[in-house]
Amino acid sequence: MNTQTYKPEGWISTGNDAREYYYSQSTLEKAAATGRILEARVTLCDADFSLHVDLGTMRGRIPRTEAVYNVSGEEVKDIAVITRVGKNVAFKVIGFETVDGETVAILSRRLAQMDCMENYLMDLIPGDVVDARITHLEPFGAFVDIGCGVISLLSIDCISVSRISHPRDRFYAGMPIKAVIKSIDREHSRIYVTHKELLGTWEENVARFSVGQTVAGTVRSIEPYGIFVELSPNLAGLAEYREGITAGQRAAVYIKNIIPEKMKVKLVLVDAYSSNVTTDYHLDYFADAPHIDRWVYSPEASGRVIETVFEEG
Repeated sequence: MNTQTYKPEGWISTGNDAREYYYSQSTLEKAAATGRILEARVTLCDADFSLHVDLGTMRGRIPRTEAVYNVSGEEVKDIAVITRVGKNVAFKVIGFETVDGETVAILSRRLAQMDCMENYLMDLIPGDVVDARITHLEPFGAFVDIGCGVISLLSIDCISVSRISHPRDRFYAGMPIKAVIKSIDREHSRIYVTHKELLGTWEENVARFSVGQTVAGTVRSIEPYGIFVELSPNLAGLAEYREGITAGQRAAVYIKNIIPEKMKVKLVLVDAYSSNVTTDYHLDYFADAPHIDRWVYSPEASGRVIETVFEEG
């Protein structure tokens, strides 16, 4: 029975069953013999691009060739190695060596990632919900660790229904999130994820609001016909156009009307202001099942259907 923990880096060493391997060289030897995936923090990258890891009882070293599992077969870039410094990495113990009288554990992050890919990630199917951690952000999307440092792309259009100008409007590097497997390219071992399906349907989000309320929101876009104000990550309303308003501002809006048939929330902009803190990183997940077959965002009363169907493509 496979008892490995295939979690994003930073979560692997939290259990007692993992911590027991760090007590001594003999317990690390046991981890090597059983192929156990462990995790520790990288303290430095030397001139040979080997990563040095603090194991508590001894020092560990990840040779450059063992630092990253590159499914494409291309040479690993230096930046992929040096950016691990100061962060937790997953690894397997593959041996020991003595350097100037000091015993050093030789580690392989590559083998841990291969194990995760072959025995966990490639067994997933579209619609499966997984733990993930944001690693870095680009204008086109967020890169997320979905297990042992294996990276998946979460494109910006899949982050939320409410449109954002940049993934930093929703996430920060290191942020733990939930994600849904969107598609799997098994030939090239690439996995893509989505996120908006976990943030609730139009009806689930609008149920939090009532006509006559004045609530806080975030200005997301300015159009000639009006101003879109995000009330929650999967719900935005439209206020009349007003000069001097800019995207990213916080806003107080009066809810004038809620129209399920048109999937619209009509707003009156009461006030808008700039704030040093423009991003609310708290996310409410409406779905707690381990798998989603189909997600329908639009209400039944609407003639427009917005949905995601998860299936092997």
